[in-house]
Amino acid sequence: MKSGNNSIQDISKKSAIKFIVLLGIVSLFADMTYEAARSITGPYLAVLGASALTVGFVAGFGELTGYAFRLVSGYFSDKTGKYWFITFVGYFINLLAVPLIALAGHWWIAAGLMIAERFGKALRVPPRDAMLSHATQETGHGWGFGLHEAMDQIGAMLGPLIVAAVLYFKGGYKVSFAILLIPAVLALVTLILAKVLYPNPQDLEVKTSVIEDTRLPKVFWLYLIAIALIAAGYADFPLIAYHFQKISLISNFWIPIFYAIAMGVDAIAALILGRLFDKIGVSTLIIVSFLSALFAPLVFLGNFSLALGGVILWGIGMGAQESIMRAAVAKMVSADKRGSAYGIFGAGYGVFWFLGSTLMGYLYDISLPALIIFSASMQLASIPLFILIKKKYTS
Repeated sequence: MKSGNNSIQDISKKSAIKFIVLLGIVSLFADMTYEAARSITGPYLAVLGASALTVGFVAGFGELTGYAFRLVSGYFSDKTGKYWFITFVGYFINLLAVPLIALAGHWWIAAGLMIAERFGKALRVPPRDAMLSHATQETGHGWGFGLHEAMDQIGAMLGPLIVAAVLYFKGGYKVSFAILLIPAVLALVTLILAKVLYPNPQDLEVKTSVIEDTRLPKVFWLYLIAIALIAAGYADFPLIAYHFQKISLISNFWIPIFYAIAMGVDAIAALILGRLFDKIGVSTLIIVSFLSALFAPLVFLGNFSLALGGVILWGIGMGAQESIMRAAVAKMVSADKRGSAYGIFGAGYGVFWFLGSTLMGYLYDISLPALIIFSASMQLASIPLFILIKKKYTS
């Protein structure tokens, strides 16, 4: 009888891994599509006649849209139970908006499509993460989300390289956007396959009898405050790249290489931290918060080598934010509330990232030490909250 139970568990775990890998492949192709586009949207808007102010506004508003609307998406995912449908609509808008930019004849059309791409991502992330959370119960939430993030970041590395190759061979921006239709279609086809094979991902999670509660647990809100502090203190890579270029610390050639290194570190860190999270839980977030707090002084005050070290720490922090920070939500919140929880989590994270990034951009022009102090102190301030959350877990 015991061996029979083990056999059922093995089959269930294999199914869960296959589902995670399928959604990981979707994310790989999706990131290949929109991260490639994001690497050239700035200069393309400039070519179409947009001002620097317009480029900055479109980028900032797009990111805010990409996070704020997750609140709505997550709520309706739980309310209607149509996780797959909302995920499909989100991916459809998110991915097909990118190659359509090739047809834009005016900057405002391109800008609208760029914002639409972020809106599509806002729609599909909460229901997708909710479905992923069912499968990660079998594999370990940390490892499952870490594996997904690692595959995601492979696409984030490959996409910009594809665009770089097109531009190198004089293909131009329009050809660069148009060729991204290929990974976009591959992502949608894989998504359809995942839906056919796993029409009810919630079946991958073993149901436990719990007392029904319409509210999210108090520990989730405490966790959200800690994550908001980290988001507020985390500098955008464009600001880091701006600093490198302004002080001529590294050549323009090295800036995308530094970013590629950060994305590679992100992928590796997601896997390692995922395993660690499954073993020691919230303590992993305490370790990562301390390490990532060190990136700001290294990046903004260091020489070439120290700046590279800072970028590596920045990549480790990003790997944690996109994997184990999502995994923790799955451990805190019951299955029927995770869509809403991921929506609130994403919206809160995005709003505070936007506010913190804006403030750090302002501080950069006034006082570099002030920027560094703000960045590091915000991240370190999350540690006492994580300690308190850990106590709530173990009490």
